[in-house]
Amino acid sequence: MSDRYFSLLERHQKLDEALRLARRSRWVDPFEIARIKKLKLMVKDRLSRLLPRKSVTL
Repeated sequence: MSDRYFSLLERHQKLDEALRLARRSRWVDPFEIARIKKLKLMVKDRLSRLLPRKSVTL
């Protein structure tokens, strides 16, 4: 695995933690939660593009 992959994985974990904290906040901001979720999904998509694809034979 590359350094790029690990940095994206670390970013994904930090966003996951930020999402947990935002949800536990006394004043939950739905726009902030949506923003974090969107960023987290973007990072997840980048991670999936870095992984080699397995060919499926039927």
